[in-house]
Amino acid sequence: MPSGESSSAPSIKHLPLLRLAALTGAALAVHGYHLGVDDGEIYVPAARRLLNPKLYPFAPEFFLSHAHLSLFSPILAWTARLTHLSMDATIFSWYVLALFAMMIASWKLACACFTSSRARWSAVLILAAVVSMPATNTGLLLIDPYLSARSFSTPLTLFVLAAVLEKNYVSAVIGVLITGTIHPQMVTYLLFLICVMWILERARKETPRTATFASYAWVLVLPGGFDLAPAAEPYREALYSRDFYFIANWQWYHWLGMLAPLAFLAWFWKGKFNATSPGFSRLSFALIPFGLLSIAVALIFATSHEFDYFARTQPLRTFHLITIIFVLFLGGIIGEYGGIKFRWLPPAVAMLLACGMFYVQHETYPHSPHIEWPSSASTNPWVNTLLWIRVNTPEDAVFAVDSRYFLQNDTDEHGFRALSARSALADYYKDGGVVAIFPFLAPEWKQMSDVTYGLNHFSRAQFKSLRKQYPAVTWTVIHGAAPPDLDCPYQKDSFQVCRLPALDRN
Repeated sequence: MPSGESSSAPSIKHLPLLRLAALTGAALAVHGYHLGVDDGEIYVPAARRLLNPKLYPFAPEFFLSHAHLSLFSPILAWTARLTHLSMDATIFSWYVLALFAMMIASWKLACACFTSSRARWSAVLILAAVVSMPATNTGLLLIDPYLSARSFSTPLTLFVLAAVLEKNYVSAVIGVLITGTIHPQMVTYLLFLICVMWILERARKETPRTATFASYAWVLVLPGGFDLAPAAEPYREALYSRDFYFIANWQWYHWLGMLAPLAFLAWFWKGKFNATSPGFSRLSFALIPFGLLSIAVALIFATSHEFDYFARTQPLRTFHLITIIFVLFLGGIIGEYGGIKFRWLPPAVAMLLACGMFYVQHETYPHSPHIEWPSSASTNPWVNTLLWIRVNTPEDAVFAVDSRYFLQNDTDEHGFRALSARSALADYYKDGGVVAIFPFLAPEWKQMSDVTYGLNHFSRAQFKSLRKQYPAVTWTVIHGAAPPDLDCPYQKDSFQVCRLPALDRN
């Protein structure tokens, strides 16, 4: 079909649900699943605490700061209560459903932008093959191999864009509102893109003055309450530990990963491609200023430390959405042109990419099963330690763990709070990411992460000193040898769970 010819996207009744479900299973097999890794350390404890308020009596602010802004954790808690599933099983079930929603949303957007079945299936197939790839240097994957609020907001975003292209504005508004209740930050980028699309559409129809006024409308989606001042310690330390916030730190290959999709999108916009609808060129065109404006804002933030507090808005997160749509469009073009004579080409390309992504995921979590099914045991010794803690220590127990434990190879980035369901002093890396968004937590984070630095090599006297500073802390996890006179009921695979010495009564 010629590029100007359009076709209506299939309704829910005509969705190829069985094929998309099979593709979901394939994506799960390729990209894997891991409970409580990375940002799961933020999202999972909030859901566990809603289900059981007795958990996490100490320092819950490091995960509740995010949770208060989203319905993500309440959804998990409500589901667990309704189904009587364990929280681990609930999280896994939602992950599979979110992955399925991603396949459906990708298909809906492909249908809004391509008019041939060949292009649509190739687009979704290739996206499914690489769906855990990084979005340049944004610190984000297209879809995480664990459950987070982005697992919900990303497919919702694609649903909204498909609705906008189909001029189904009621569905688009509903989708935006739901996305905003799940992930307020990511919905900002969606609103920004919709605003850009509206401006470009109006610019073709209205006077230049109207278009010029509208070009500033995107500023309305920026959050308020940000000061023009250099970040002071200790917040500065947390902020600058997230080097991807600052475009000045990006390497040439990060720039390539950012600019190459924009170049392709410019080609998609200008080119006359078969089997594309008007939505294909419209969305391709809109993503170019969407990305360039984000780069411009990031460059402005990089000019002075006066913009430190604005860096946490992460304007370059727009490339998460840009990368998803770029991959979807490129996959559709490959299928439409390469699949005419060689039907095996799109599946072959997808298989090759999937093998590469499987290898990357295996190397990212080398000490863990590729798919961590809900279970009481694991092949990962760190995870087994945390599962033992969950069962064998009091619900109100407070732990001290080396604040740099995320760097230890054995952990595979599994969060202590998420898996153990116990409180802990703040860690340097993951809680540092929370502090980068919520500066008021910085002094508390700095003090806690400093006092547990090097804990795996503490003497009994150092543990007693820690206990005096934080009397609520009664347990610790040591990776390596513990002081000989500590009571350690769990000792396995180089990990020891020990009770801290009692405070002197004097």
